[in-house]
Amino acid sequence: MLSQRADAGQTVFMDSTHVVRRISALLGAATLSGALVGCGADGDSQPTSSPAPKVTTLGKTAPNAPTGGPLTISSPAFADGAAIPAQYTCKGAGVAPPLVWSAPLGAALVVDDPDAPAGLYVHWVVIGIAPGPGSTAEGQTPAGATTLPNTAGQSAYQGPCPPAGTGTHRYRFTLYQLPNDYQLPGGLAGVQAAQAIAGAATAQAQLVGAFGG
Repeated sequence: MLSQRADAGQTVFMDSTHVVRRISALLGAATLSGALVGCGADGDSQPTSSPAPKVTTLGKTAPNAPTGGPLTISSPAFADGAAIPAQYTCKGAGVAPPLVWSAPLGAALVVDDPDAPAGLYVHWVVIGIAPGPGSTAEGQTPAGATTLPNTAGQSAYQGPCPPAGTGTHRYRFTLYQLPNDYQLPGGLAGVQAAQAIAGAATAQAQLVGAFGG
């Protein structure tokens, strides 16, 4: 069958079979082109994903810090469970006793009295103790560390001074291991600071001294 179309003022006769083939060819080319475009889009686009959440690994070792080893604390002035010499209490100079410790990770020190009549009494809070072995002479704070207010509101060591008639009290020198990036919430002091540190700690070592009023 022939079909007729006008082309630039001329009459052109086209076979219908030729028309069908040409239309089919054009449709096929369009389909192939669309498929190629679709494949190109899939191949070029990168899968999107949400950034991985920041995970804090408790006990992560600080850069260049010694690894392994136990968390320890002791004092050359008194043995664990023994009486604290008077010079480190309100009966003497009231200065901090000398301490020796080993902290494979960052640490904090809390000195408290669990036997105080009104409840837990915090005598000393020290944060930011560097990883590794360390020591202090009497009256010193660990190098580079920060002292927070104690129960009395003083950013310093307060020597044991139990009220008269309350017997012998225990004074706990607790060294807490903390994650490297741990940050104590601002404004905490005394018991609140001690509780926050204890709650975040991954390990602890303790030296206990005794003193009576």
